[in-house]
Amino acid sequence: MVTLRNRNDVKSALSRRNFLVVTAGAGLAFGFLPAAQAAMDPAAKGGVPPKLSGPTFDPTIWYSMGADGMVSVNIIRAEMGQHVGTALARILADELEVPWSKVQIVHVDTDPKWGLMVTGGSWSVWQTWPIFSRAGAAGRTALIEAGAKLLGVPASSCKARNGAVVSGKKSISYADIIKRAKPTKTFTPEELDKLPIKPVAQRRLVGKPVKALDIPAKTNGSALFGIDARVPGMVYARPVMPPTRNSSKVNSVDDSAAKNVKGYVRALVLDDPSGTVPGWVLAIAETYPAAIKAADLIKVDWTSGPAAKVSEKDIQDHAAQLIAKPDVGAILDTGGGDTAAAFSAAKSTLEQTYTTSTVLHFQMEPVNALAFEKDGVFEIHTGNQWQSLILPTLAKALDRPETSIVLRTYMLGGGFGRRLNGDYAVPAALASKALGKPVKLVLTRADDAHFDSVRSPSVQTLRMAFDGSGKVTGMEHHACAGWPTLILAPGFMPKGTNGVAYDPFAISGADHWYTVGAQKVRAISNDLANDTFRPGWLRSVGPGWTNWALESFIDEAAQQLKMDPVAFRLKLLTAEGRNAGGTVPTDTGGAKRMAEVVRRAAKAGGWGGKMPADTGLGLATTFGQERDMPTWVSCVARVHVDRATGKVKVEKLTLVVDCGAVVDPDGARSQMEGASLWGVSMALHEGTEFVNGQVKDTNLNSYTPLRMRDAPALDISFVESDQPPVGLGEPATTVVGPAIGNAIYNAVGVRLRHIPITPAAVKAALQA
Repeated sequence: MVTLRNRNDVKSALSRRNFLVVTAGAGLAFGFLPAAQAAMDPAAKGGVPPKLSGPTFDPTIWYSMGADGMVSVNIIRAEMGQHVGTALARILADELEVPWSKVQIVHVDTDPKWGLMVTGGSWSVWQTWPIFSRAGAAGRTALIEAGAKLLGVPASSCKARNGAVVSGKKSISYADIIKRAKPTKTFTPEELDKLPIKPVAQRRLVGKPVKALDIPAKTNGSALFGIDARVPGMVYARPVMPPTRNSSKVNSVDDSAAKNVKGYVRALVLDDPSGTVPGWVLAIAETYPAAIKAADLIKVDWTSGPAAKVSEKDIQDHAAQLIAKPDVGAILDTGGGDTAAAFSAAKSTLEQTYTTSTVLHFQMEPVNALAFEKDGVFEIHTGNQWQSLILPTLAKALDRPETSIVLRTYMLGGGFGRRLNGDYAVPAALASKALGKPVKLVLTRADDAHFDSVRSPSVQTLRMAFDGSGKVTGMEHHACAGWPTLILAPGFMPKGTNGVAYDPFAISGADHWYTVGAQKVRAISNDLANDTFRPGWLRSVGPGWTNWALESFIDEAAQQLKMDPVAFRLKLLTAEGRNAGGTVPTDTGGAKRMAEVVRRAAKAGGWGGKMPADTGLGLATTFGQERDMPTWVSCVARVHVDRATGKVKVEKLTLVVDCGAVVDPDGARSQMEGASLWGVSMALHEGTEFVNGQVKDTNLNSYTPLRMRDAPALDISFVESDQPPVGLGEPATTVVGPAIGNAIYNAVGVRLRHIPITPAAVKAALQA
């Protein structure tokens, strides 16, 4: 426990962590808190390691090595609890051949030299693997060449090992090489591509247990999150939220009542050339508590946008109407042939519709940003997942070159896709420009919910055709939802075979690896959803709803054919044609690898065993996010259904994953655990609805994610593999929901086709 002898001690001792300790242990009064709000140097963000000593060796932009052999690795990915720096740095350090104790990480600020800065889609390890492997190999190659000269031996006789160059009984450390030879060799992209990478057997860090590099800063309270950023002279801002996300206009503002709040400065109507925050009014105050109180007292008269009367049902009904129009939407290239002919010749068919509710992000740290201009550069201090996406928007909002804006990097108190959309930086920047001083914008939990880039509600209709022997001869998947990429990053949208552009992140998962004869996948944008709110990417994005429909439907097809669902899946996972894999390095093996995780999960989960009354097993599988980055996952859910209340208890989840080479074992398991529990949460607990253009639930009293008491037992195993690594942040999220739905059917014989699955829905189905 921290003992404070006088008020001045608070200034030095009261970090975030110490504040929690002393409030719990010594009854510290909240009156001491302002004394701890000393101005921070925004550049001195907690957990940033010291600069390297002496001359440095910089073979690529991705790292530097100091004269003491210390390696500083530059990380462009956002840290939001997944230890991404630890995972990525070990790729480089393994190839470079340095001990883990000599590695430190730096989460860098925006700069064009880094290229695309984005953390999402389970891309970080997958995309960084080839870059960091060769960057490490480059340093190893250059150090061997320089070390060989110092040792007086041919480079061909040398090898790198544990931070040194070794030739027989001779050796020289990397530190000595840098101090004595001062190597300056750099590599072109073409040269990097030709460098040899270690064989699997020689890896010493990849796949091995190591300590996460960011744990000390996170546990001692020195790590800074965006919400911690502050500079001298800044004022605080909280928005008065308009009645609609889009197209609201301010007619008048009455802040007479707010003027009675101590510390209140003024109301500010934002003029936003980027169109990001239309109709926004900010309460400006000297303290954030004053900004909170003042915002509640400011009265604004708006002309609402057209979505002011839109409900969840309106959005879903509109989606169903769009699906019913055969010429609407984009057709994906599945190479599947003519589905019309398949259904015309079918002896039997199956058709079902599945829906999902609006889902909020509800990350622990509400969105926030600190903005100010310094030395001709506009600085935005915040946590962000896609820095490259928001910079052009900020440039348009501020009417200044993108090159004169920089995003300073902070840790994120949760992201889950919410901070891929950096829209919350825009009002802070506009306010700072208008006031000529630093502005710190912080949204309350309810503000954050209203402003959230929610996961769109969805409607999907699936059809399957069978011949006389029960063989699948055709399949169609029609999916309609709000499209985040259309709204936020239209340049990322490819065109379908019919020439219509589509959001790949709103349909991925529907282009599955099952062999089903003629295949048609149609992606439809719900324009009413796009107009009502700003659709966002939420952990797993499209597969979060496409896989719910697909894997529920596969079970229903097996039921119609009177086949075991596992056997039916294995029958369809033939790895023929486009499903054989091998088109890119990461999909080698194709559907054969998917079949293997199905078999392993079924066995580990006790498939076919006798269950107690009202208890059942359900299986579902997935390939993760995209076909060129498949993460093969299968899940068996064991659930018990209380017939009296309709409550579903998930007793256990058994998951098997083939993600190629596991780079960070502890991080991989943590990702699977977190994703699995989020899958339970969205399947049974999470979901809201739109009422009059706004989400109904804005806080955790009514929006109720999975509670610890309801968390199931988890049995997670990984398939050993020498294939390139792929992503793990999201795939398990997509497979749990349909596994639970299938288990409910096997437990009590009712089929639920909407998530979240509420006790009331289960009870109604049982009564029906």
